[in-house]
Amino acid sequence: MSYANKNKGGRGGGGPPRKESILELSKLMDATVHVKCLGGRELEGTLKGYDELVNLVLEDCDEYLRDPNDPEIITDRKRKLGLVVVRGTQVSLVSPKDGVEEISNPFLVADEEE
Repeated sequence: MSYANKNKGGRGGGGPPRKESILELSKLMDATVHVKCLGGRELEGTLKGYDELVNLVLEDCDEYLRDPNDPEIITDRKRKLGLVVVRGTQVSLVSPKDGVEEISNPFLVADEEE
């Protein structure tokens, strides 16, 4: 038996089913998204593509700059990056820019006045 015949079929057909991603990035295609990366970088751009590893392609991307006196503080200043590929290993959060509203935390106990 030749090597080609032994490996015929590969992973097709009998392999385990593919796992579905819990992220529904397809709903965010062509929308402006805010991306937080490991290490603290924050980006904003139009989501043009992604894959199962959460590698992202952002168009018209801007990076939020940090305060030079306090690197923990992100300012409103931005720098243009253009077309960017963000590796999925660096992505910690992806959220839509529009349609997000802050809600009260239901787990906080209201301060009781005496």
